[in-house]
Amino acid sequence: MPPSQEHHVGKVIFVELVTPDLAATERFYSGLLGWVFQNDRSGDRQYAAALVNGHLVAELMQKPLTPGTRKQPAWLGFLAVRDVDATERSALQDGAKLLYGPRDFPGRGREAVFSDPQGAVFAVLASSSGDPPDTLAAPGEWIWSALITNDPDADAAFYQKLFHYEIYDVTGDAAEQHLLLASDSYARASANTLPGNRSVAYSHWLNFIRVNDAAAMSARVVALGGRVLVEPRIDRHGGMVAVVADPNGTPFGLLEWPDAETKLVMP
Repeated sequence: MPPSQEHHVGKVIFVELVTPDLAATERFYSGLLGWVFQNDRSGDRQYAAALVNGHLVAELMQKPLTPGTRKQPAWLGFLAVRDVDATERSALQDGAKLLYGPRDFPGRGREAVFSDPQGAVFAVLASSSGDPPDTLAAPGEWIWSALITNDPDADAAFYQKLFHYEIYDVTGDAAEQHLLLASDSYARASANTLPGNRSVAYSHWLNFIRVNDAAAMSARVVALGGRVLVEPRIDRHGGMVAVVADPNGTPFGLLEWPDAETKLVMP
């Protein structure tokens, strides 16, 4: 949205959330980020499209939690592919598990959901309208995705084969490994060491939203009923970064990104 003729394999092009309380979730993200929602009721399910400046940034679906379940809601990122079925064969051959699909959705394309060999859940989408161009995300839009994993090298190799990423080790002097995943000479995501002192001790993807002031937005998260999971700190780009959770416990990142900072990487 809008349609394009571009294809960027390995880029996160769609983000989705299944939430037990759609109305409350809309209030939180509208109050925090100014998202505007368009609702749709299809059968017994409720959906909402979230927009920033008229651009689609996410889709939300309401689904009650099963009694007794301890599963935490999570934002699901969809990575662009050309052929979902070929991606499925490759992923399963290399140790992934198929969780859903492949399935065709009118107006969206063909998609499937997997867990990678370390257990992190991700989705793929062959968009029927092309992929969005490589332009810098505006505040309120998704700007980055980080894979937090027990084995960054092994997981990076898995995704490299699946999406033909170029891998750059930008760990530097930090104790935790940081691998950059790029395609079309454009940084797409990173693979990072799972910190040993965190309550979330499983491999997972974490998606980040661009903001102008991570500290102020973190305080706003708390005022709206959410929590701060990782206090704002200086990121490697020089801006602030924080990890927060909405009132349902859904984690996501807040990331400041200077306009002058490019996501292009040089081979």
